Amino acid sequence: MKNENIAKKISAKERAEELLAKMTLKEKIGQLNQRLFGFHVYERRGDDLVLTEELKQEVKKYSGLGMLYGLYRADPWSNRDKVTGLYKELAPKAYNMVQDYVIKHSRLSIPMMLSTECPHGHQALGGYLLPVNLATGATFNPDLLKAACKVCGMQLKEMGVDFALVSNLDILRDPRWGRSEECFSEDPYLASEMAKSTVEGIQETGVYVVAKHFCAQGEGTGGINASAARIGERELREIHLPAVKACCEIGVKGIMAAYNEIDGVFCHANKKLLTDILRKQMGFEGIVMSDGVAIDQLDVMTGDRVLSGAMALKAGVDIGLWDTGFSKLEEALELGYITIENINRSVLRILTMKYERGLFDEPYIPETNGYLSYHYDNFPQALELARESIILLKNEEQILPIQYQNIKSIGIIGPNADEIYNQLGDYTPPIEEEDGITTLKGIKEWIKENGLSIEVRYAKGCGILEGMEEEIEKAVEIANSVDLVIMVLGGSSSRFLGAEFDLNGAAVTGKEISSMDCGEGIDCADINLPLIQQKLAKAVFKAGKKVITIMIQGRPYAISTIAEKSSALITSFYGGVKAGEAIADILFGKISPSGHLPVSIPRCSGQIPAYYNYKKSYRAMGYYDIEQKP
Repeated sequence: MKNENIAKKISAKERAEELLAKMTLKEKIGQLNQRLFGFHVYERRGDDLVLTEELKQEVKKYSGLGMLYGLYRADPWSNRDKVTGLYKELAPKAYNMVQDYVIKHSRLSIPMMLSTECPHGHQALGGYLLPVNLATGATFNPDLLKAACKVCGMQLKEMGVDFALVSNLDILRDPRWGRSEECFSEDPYLASEMAKSTVEGIQETGVYVVAKHFCAQGEGTGGINASAARIGERELREIHLPAVKACCEIGVKGIMAAYNEIDGVFCHANKKLLTDILRKQMGFEGIVMSDGVAIDQLDVMTGDRVLSGAMALKAGVDIGLWDTGFSKLEEALELGYITIENINRSVLRILTMKYERGLFDEPYIPETNGYLSYHYDNFPQALELARESIILLKNEEQILPIQYQNIKSIGIIGPNADEIYNQLGDYTPPIEEEDGITTLKGIKEWIKENGLSIEVRYAKGCGILEGMEEEIEKAVEIANSVDLVIMVLGGSSSRFLGAEFDLNGAAVTGKEISSMDCGEGIDCADINLPLIQQKLAKAVFKAGKKVITIMIQGRPYAISTIAEKSSALITSFYGGVKAGEAIADILFGKISPSGHLPVSIPRCSGQIPAYYNYKKSYRAMGYYDIEQKP
């Protein structure tokens, strides 16, 4: 669809204003809604695609779509994989089918925008995945992160994505929080530098970023997801706002409001936060998006879905996400809860961005699988990040790098030694088996490639949360029979082993969560390593061999005893698809470990909060029963 040449000579905002004047109230409200799950707008029948009635009814209701979330999303929650989801040529084909339907059934031919999850790479089949934020924070290398995010951005652009939803604003204040892995650090300066890199890397490709979550979501009471942040103005401004300000200063195009409340006021209803601080003080000019179903959750305060939608809009939210509150804005207007100016303000922002992105002039994308060229073989940034994220915490008697000339056999033991999804983190799509390199696979390949004659024996020993005595006995038998033991422990945020999910995609605590002990919705009261893994470690140490312990994890664990008994200790926050190769390179001395701890490690749960940057007070004394410092 081409517009007249004269239209191209005026600004995007002026064009948007002209269009806004022609729109009905229903059409305007439609632009502020993002109610559909993109993975529900199509059905795959072999290599053919059919648009669903759900999509058609939504487009009919509003004469268009403002934005569509998650068209390409693939994971257990979406129930999309290589059989049911969008892969290769089907991905751009689906985009064009949906876009074409929206335009042709919009009275004013208004195209949709597409948003997608990209917390550490695109959550889609064939998506280029990075280590999680806590790992990239450990690199202290914002330039490398920017380069890696640029690869993600180029892939997203090939797929027609307008907004990448990027977790880059949360500060880790409590490791009990299941989303600790989504934080770069407990330090606001480091987090700010890394947050800027994600925005710059992606937005330089032409894809816009929605930075999330605003604000102080990492400060939840008791480490519980979406719980109240009991902080004052000083902590808000010194700890949680610097990363937001850094992103605003470089022109981030979107901000996502957080689930939590701050000092009793929900972020989605907080005008001081979303308008006074974000727009007036920080100069933000983009759009504010709600988090999933968060507008509706204001009902606990308002008791009225219509009023919930009105409060969010007036506070500064421009577009919803899966909620019904914004679908009731017409009623809110009739009741006097909002004004037409409130609606027009947000619609104008949405339309302006559609013109900025050229969607009215070129709404379609080439139907090729070029996005798959952004692969690990062609772009090594993901591997480089994994290498630089690995942290050496102990190296007794210089056991590392491994003196392989004197080693005839190695025992590799532990639940995270050979489970690829346990090293990827949350918000992860299914990956190609040949792409993933676990610690076991990485060590075997390193030995083979270097022509060494070292026998490798492996035993899982136990799962993340449970196991059988027979598995531990097998692990001990191997430990007794080899020259060196490498024990790979830690956690898992994998959704691929039977988790159940809430409406917003978070795993449901209290349900069968299989091996998950981390990730969204999986918060814990005890940060000790799960008991079954402690039992395994104790049995392995009794064998009396030198043990190199590797922690693959999404949050810090209290592991004082394991650290004491290990000859060497390595931490690898979820290092991604190639983490096993990076670990092998460290173990055998191909590269030196250079990662730094981005977060403090508590000695026990009772020491929380345990971040290093306390405000100095006149009198501060430690506990009598443990050391004061983490």
